[in-house]
Amino acid sequence: MKRLFLIPFLLLAACTQSGYDTTKEIEMIDTAGDKVGTATLSEQPEGVRIKLKLDGIAPGVHAIHVHEFPKCEQPDFTSAGEHFNPDGKEHGKMNSKGPHLGDLPNIEADAAGKVDVELMLSEATLMDGKQSLVRDEGTSLIVHESQDDGYSQPSGNSGARILCGKITADKKE
Repeated sequence: MKRLFLIPFLLLAACTQSGYDTTKEIEMIDTAGDKVGTATLSEQPEGVRIKLKLDGIAPGVHAIHVHEFPKCEQPDFTSAGEHFNPDGKEHGKMNSKGPHLGDLPNIEADAAGKVDVELMLSEATLMDGKQSLVRDEGTSLIVHESQDDGYSQPSGNSGARILCGKITADKKE
């Protein structure tokens, strides 16, 4: 009985010693470089949970994706590269040959330009491996000006990149 009681503590200690943070907070910036909110990423059994809190963006529906590089260079964030896609799939949650690992559901900013939502990036991880958001240098979280249509290539006809946050191995970026 005592051995069973120790197993959870040993597993927790092993995870803590692995060198990976299982929770990360990233700052989201707009194209002027101003902070407009945060995204808190946390490792879950089914993937990475993203708690997104934004303020001051255009009301309406916006696409959100994880992109391949942790670069948020103004004015257009193209330095972030394409969608994070380690399996070489096509874009879109409604595409039978997709989705990219970095494809997320659309988000909606209310009339005041606020977003407070929780998303799940299934199969992704903050740990080591092919699906890791922090492998190599890391990745980035990008919000687009329009909604993702769920199938158009390469990015769902979602328009310009308006917000960016770097996802790296650092606890806070």
